[in-house]
Order: sequence, then C-alpha cells, then structure tokens
Amino acid sequence: MAAMSGDGEPIQSVLFVGLGNMGNPMARNLIAAGFEVTVVDLDPERVDVLVQAGATAAQSLTHAATTADVVLTSLPGPTQVEAVGGELLGALAPGSVWIDLSTNDLDCGRRMERAAGEAGVFLLDAPVTGGAEGAEAGTLNVLVGGDPDVHRRVIPILRAIGDRYDRLGPFGAGYVAKIASVSLCYLHSVCLTEALLLGVKGGVEPTRMLDVIQHSTGRSYVADRYGPEILNGGYDDTFALELAVKDLRLAVEMAGSLGADLAFTARVLDLYRSTVGTYGADAPHLIAMQAIERANDLVLHQHQVATPAGATND
Repeated sequence: MAAMSGDGEPIQSVLFVGLGNMGNPMARNLIAAGFEVTVVDLDPERVDVLVQAGATAAQSLTHAATTADVVLTSLPGPTQVEAVGGELLGALAPGSVWIDLSTNDLDCGRRMERAAGEAGVFLLDAPVTGGAEGAEAGTLNVLVGGDPDVHRRVIPILRAIGDRYDRLGPFGAGYVAKIASVSLCYLHSVCLTEALLLGVKGGVEPTRMLDVIQHSTGRSYVADRYGPEILNGGYDDTFALELAVKDLRLAVEMAGSLGADLAFTARVLDLYRSTVGTYGADAPHLIAMQAIERANDLVLHQHQVATPAGATND
C-alpha cells in the first residue's frame, strides 16, 4: 500500500541516494514507515544492507529516477550534490520532488534550484541535524527551505526521518541554518577541550572536570556526546576529519558571501585543516582536539590524576 502525501495523494516510489552513516538509517526509517524505497550508493555492500531491510536496489541512478515520485539525496557535499543532481534532473519526471538532505552551500544549491525549475522538478533543501543516533531513532531535526506547498506535500516523508521538520523560509534557508548550527559544534569542541585542559592542569581529574562542565552553565550536547570521546581517546570515529573541514570551509565561505565576519570560525577552520596532514583525512573528526592537547603537553586520555585519600563525590 502506498504512503500518502500531505495533500492526500499517494507517494508510490521513493528513491534514496547516499547510504552513509546518516543515509542508511534514514532510508531504513522510510521503509519502516511503509514507503516503497529504491536505493543507490557507490558501495554495493551498503545497498545490500538496505535490500535486506526491504529496499529495492536500483539498476542505475537514472533508471530509478524515471519512476520516482520523490528522491532524497544524502551526500558528502556540494561536489557530489551537483554531480548527482545533474543525472537526476535529466531523468526525473516533471512534477516530482527532490529533497536534498546534504550539507550544501548556497551557490551549488541555487544552481540546482534553477536547473530543477527548468526540468519542472520541485527542489527542497532539507539538511538534517541530530547525529547518527538521531538518524537511527528517527528524531532528526530536518531544516527545510523551499516552497510551502511542496513542503506540505512531503511531510509524511519528513516525519519518517525526523521529529522536527519545519520550513524555515525560502529555498536555501535550510542550508544556511545547517551550516550555522554545525559550525557551532566544532567551535564548542575547541572550547570544551580548552576548558578540560585548564581544569586538569590545575589538578582536577579529567572525568571529574568533564562532569563539572556537564552540570554547569557550560553544559552542551558537545560536552555530553564528545567529552567522553576526547577523554577515552576514541575521538568519535562516526564522522571523518575531512568532513569537518568541509563543513567549516562552507561556513567561512558562506560568511564571506553574506558579508559576515566570523573570525573565530576561521581560526577553528585553520586548526582543523592543519591536522589533516598529521592524522589523515579519514581520521576521527575530534582528533583535531589532540593538536590542542599536544600544544599543552597534556593528552587527556593519557592523563590521570590520583584522587586524594578521603575524597568523595559529595
């Protein structure tokens, strides 16, 4: 049985392109919600995993696009969005909807919007926040920009992947909101690391210092989610360093195009860029924090301070 659109029309076919750490669980949640989902990814193993969950493997991207009512893309960045978008817009039927879930920039997005309009395809920018755990749980915040009527039409799809899916404004609003919010995550990570180092250098045991931060006015998602990863030396391998650099670069470039001066963001980008040569593009994104640790001659996961006799948690 086909799922229904927000206007009561059946959505017969959904094409999902990009089955990475975010795309895979989003596609599975669409399957669980009753949509007929066809999937495409460069990695055949990722496709096989989704086929086992109930998806159909596309013969090719263009072949699948010809019969899709709605296509969703979850891709690494503008280069991939433009390449895939070119293929999609040559195959999608007029009246179909393309929802781009990727972290993208305005220049690429606007080129794709113009091309979509010429092809008679409706394009929404709808990047997501909430991390891999939110993608798994179907609780992502979907940041939507575009035509309100098209947004209403695909609300059942957005509801399957997120618990917030409000339209923020015209096309491009979602891209801007995503880049602004995700850049704050990296800035928070730097500030968290410096706060931990200050406390530990002053004699506070690392896990206790993190606990203080988590129960103070400095508490944040970053402290809760990434603080333990910094202290255990894992540095969160669910997201690559090169993708963090890409996000920060998009933030700085967008700031320039909009006339905003984001001096601290630019410095954090320089920090992240400098670590790629040391640790590699595929290293965990939080490995950039180790550059701060080493500059302070104190790698937190290697450092333990003995708890004084008689000390308690009171």
